[in-house]
Amino acid sequence: MINRKDSLLEIKGLSFSYGPIIALKKLSFHVNEGEIVALLGANGAGKSTLLKAISGLQNSSSGQIFFYGEDISALPAEQIVKRHLIHVPEHRQVFSTLSVIENMYLGAYHHFKKTKKKKIEKEIKKLFEIFPILEERKNQLAGTLSGGQQQMLAIARAIMAKPKLLLLDEPSLGLAPLLVKEVLELVKVLRDQYNTTILLIEQNVFASLKISDRAYVIQQGEIVKEGFSKELLNDEYVKEAFLGHAVS
Repeated sequence: MINRKDSLLEIKGLSFSYGPIIALKKLSFHVNEGEIVALLGANGAGKSTLLKAISGLQNSSSGQIFFYGEDISALPAEQIVKRHLIHVPEHRQVFSTLSVIENMYLGAYHHFKKTKKKKIEKEIKKLFEIFPILEERKNQLAGTLSGGQQQMLAIARAIMAKPKLLLLDEPSLGLAPLLVKEVLELVKVLRDQYNTTILLIEQNVFASLKISDRAYVIQQGEIVKEGFSKELLNDEYVKEAFLGHAVS
């Protein structure tokens, strides 16, 4: 039995439909504080829908979402962000007509008035040490960055919001293999350096299991398997469904 005593996020019986199409079916799971938890599943399994429901981008038809014990199911996205639950959606979505540094400052929007400018500048400098390419491109328009650089910017901007829980949807989507490895290694660095809990959707199942603590397998809107990531790497169902012959 996986320990729930430190649960930061608790999902209870969450359901959602797109008209007649059921995307989530009474789905329940939890994320403990300090973990990296991976959500595994084929395209259309309901993973992105789940993250949108958690971050308030769409309302579930039934069920509850608890964050630090508070029911946030009916809260709008703006109120959820203020609670430091931050969502980095797929396809990066940086502010393309703003510079890299301007994007970074926008990440601190909700606490800008409470935080001294020097402290924000210090946070940006720290992130530039983790993402040195962003410092090199700090005055460049975000829309002119490469795909990998835009993804790094989207994650760095999210960290500027001081997330207690970071939702990452396909951070390696469309990236070259070498960049995939780099971006996913950075996910673990961010967890360790910022003490941020992370809920991760990642198309590279093997890589996500290597960096995560636990994982849930979602199929047609339902959780069909869960466990510690190291164990799931050798699970016959997971190997057959996602890994093929990548793991012996």
